[in-house]
Amino acid sequence: MERKFPITQKPAFEAIEPSFGHSYTYQKFDATKNNKQSVWHYHPEIELVHVNGGSGKRQIGSHVSYYSNGDLILIGSNLPHCGFTDKLTGNESETVIQMKQDFLGNDFFNIPEMKNIQNLFEIAKGGIAFSGKTKRKLGEKLLILEYQTDFQRLLSILNILNELAISKDFKILNAEGFSMETEVKDNDRINIVFNHVKANFKEEITLDEIANMVSMTVPSFCRYFKKITNKTFVQFVNEYRLVHASKLLAEQPMSITEVCMESGFNNFSHFNKQFKAFTGQNPSEYRNELKNVLQ
Repeated sequence: MERKFPITQKPAFEAIEPSFGHSYTYQKFDATKNNKQSVWHYHPEIELVHVNGGSGKRQIGSHVSYYSNGDLILIGSNLPHCGFTDKLTGNESETVIQMKQDFLGNDFFNIPEMKNIQNLFEIAKGGIAFSGKTKRKLGEKLLILEYQTDFQRLLSILNILNELAISKDFKILNAEGFSMETEVKDNDRINIVFNHVKANFKEEITLDEIANMVSMTVPSFCRYFKKITNKTFVQFVNEYRLVHASKLLAEQPMSITEVCMESGFNNFSHFNKQFKAFTGQNPSEYRNELKNVLQ
């Protein structure tokens, strides 16, 4: 069941301060120490996250999708996102590294050897998910950080960033980027919208209702939302519902009809059609393929 947050909740600005003697933050979470940062938040630090095993939902900028068999993601500066794990994710551990773009000095990443990483940070403004061999190989390197000295860890992080920069196993999550580096009023508006969808996607959300919440006319809101997210509002809400349906199909022993209703769809044939257009499979095929993979 989705946790609900008040619709007035704005994304928290997370102040990240490395501990004394460190230029970045490194955290590892496991069953005894859970990452509780599940709310919508943002920070100027670039964030590298490795989820070791398990499956769950990722929401980064205007992108929402379902990951399985762990995750490896790079989130650009000030790109809003929710936490990626909870007690139902089933992951063994989660590694989080947060660093300012100038964490090694103002000009360090301007030297020729750092050009690839500098380009990586630019692309990360839209959020990047890594897959395949890259996710597996670099995920293992991130797990080893726990046993390294501070200096070894710093060298390892630079090496990991460079390997991410030259990898071909990646997907940019927000088409043409998704920047929250706009006026504060724009941040407030889009965050009110995102939080309302997160809390109420199972119900009908009308354009009149959402436009009124941010004090705009419907036509103005539609233009504004498309400009900021590169998606229509209806498309965004449908994608959120479909990703939730994917999660339920993978994790819950519910009938497909129940999944349809629990995901905010009240028409079964419409749900089937939308799900196939989104995933390339109908819900039954999607669930059966997951069973075959997991066997």
